[in-house]
Amino acid sequence: MRQKIHPKLYDVKITCGCGNVIETRSTKKEISVEVCSKCHPFYTGSQKFVDTAGRVERFQKKYQWSAEMAKSAAAKPKTKG
Repeated sequence: MRQKIHPKLYDVKITCGCGNVIETRSTKKEISVEVCSKCHPFYTGSQKFVDTAGRVERFQKKYQWSAEMAKSAAAKPKTKG
């Protein structure tokens, strides 16, 4: 290997916004992240789908969809044919 061309590696503690600390090696001396595997919704199982654009409400309003209609549609037995 050629000498003096590789970056120096440091022992680093990565700190998350939730307080979790992960120890690793990196070329940066310190790293801080907002979300880690301990607090990320996908990994914790608390993932929620948020409708920020209001698409569901617009659909319901456009087609006059209500909770009662959804319940009655679910209660109807499905027939073949």
